[in-house]
Amino acid sequence: MKKIGVLISGGGTNLQALIDKQGTVLKSGKIVCVCSNNSKAYGLERAKNAGIATKVIRKNADCGGDNDEFNRQICAYMKEMDVDVIVLAGFLAILGGDLLKEYANKIVNIHPSLIPSFCGDGFYGLKVHQAALDYGVKVTGATAHLVNEITDGGRILLQKAVYIEDGAPSIHRLRTAIRLKFCKNVLWNRQNGLFCLKPLNWFVPIWCDDHHSVTS
Repeated sequence: MKKIGVLISGGGTNLQALIDKQGTVLKSGKIVCVCSNNSKAYGLERAKNAGIATKVIRKNADCGGDNDEFNRQICAYMKEMDVDVIVLAGFLAILGGDLLKEYANKIVNIHPSLIPSFCGDGFYGLKVHQAALDYGVKVTGATAHLVNEITDGGRILLQKAVYIEDGAPSIHRLRTAIRLKFCKNVLWNRQNGLFCLKPLNWFVPIWCDDHHSVTS
């Protein structure tokens, strides 16, 4: 069974979706730790309530603002917990250095758009949804991708579309629709509940669901 480490920055709704599927849909992996760069992140409470180990590592307060040290400390904690795969579940920080080297092709992120649209530096959280609405696109969605040194630039694993129907939805309704797309049936797979990237011979949690649309 693969050991999963989750990185969060906020409320942890995606984390909770993962937790809720452990032992049922999620059969080939187990969350062994949750790390946050925000000591007030409610996702830490979600993890504690589920009996999952937690740790806070803050770039400024704990690492003197040094991004390399920040990544070294996260990497050290993941190795301490014997983590095989890292999932970014609303983690609002840039990864690099030791962490990307140690976990090359073993870190997956969920970006709330169809990459290459509305991605890269400056596109995160609600800003992504607002940009999609401002542009007037009719189809948006979410992308699961591997993490590398380029923001949202890693190999795409899976994309799911959310169709924006006539009548512009609020930014929060759009976010909810995309979360439903990737979180309602967490860790979907043909057989074992985990998406297996065979060339790399390891398992990546993927969020997906059937067609979903949103209106005002």
